[in-house]
Amino acid sequence: MSVIRVLLADDQELMRAGFRMILSSEPGLEVVGEAADGAEAIARAAQLAPDVILMDVQMPGTDGLAATREITRTSTAKVVILTTFDREDYLFEALQAGAAGFLLKNASPEDLIQAVRVVARGDAMLAPELTRRVLDRFAVSPGPVQRPDRLNQLTEREWDILRLLAEGASNAEIAQQLFVGEATVKTHVSRVLAKLGLRDRVQAVVFAYESGVVTPGEK
Repeated sequence: MSVIRVLLADDQELMRAGFRMILSSEPGLEVVGEAADGAEAIARAAQLAPDVILMDVQMPGTDGLAATREITRTSTAKVVILTTFDREDYLFEALQAGAAGFLLKNASPEDLIQAVRVVARGDAMLAPELTRRVLDRFAVSPGPVQRPDRLNQLTEREWDILRLLAEGASNAEIAQQLFVGEATVKTHVSRVLAKLGLRDRVQAVVFAYESGVVTPGEK
């Protein structure tokens, strides 16, 4: 079994120690380094090449959102944003910055471990309630939408996949709705992301609403 390498980025040493203790006790997970601010997180990510980075939002100097933008631009590491603040603006900015997940610091140890495993395998830690907040953000900020030309590359089935992704559906839920196997869904999702030039499912959700593929309240 391959080991998932994790980097911790938080300005509170006690918080990092807690995360390290939780993750180090879990088989298949290894904490390979720590960072106390965004600039250090960027440097450590380049040096250590972790699979997953747990990133605090509010840190001195370069904050977690700026660090996430740089890290997702220059590496394949998956970033899970961690914050004590249950705020929609942090969520939305984190998604736009390229984060693969968003988790509150009061989440359970089980949720933390699950988030690391989920994003490490290429999925997004975007629960339905968080998807709802993305929809709400677009609902209160309506405007004219121009659909990107690259949407024309999608097949009819790939359009279906993108719409279901935008609703926060899992691979299993998509497979059930479309009456296909999960392996087939994974293949379709990969093709959608490749054709649209998107990094992961989270970006697919944001893209779908920004480009008018679906609209808030639509089913």
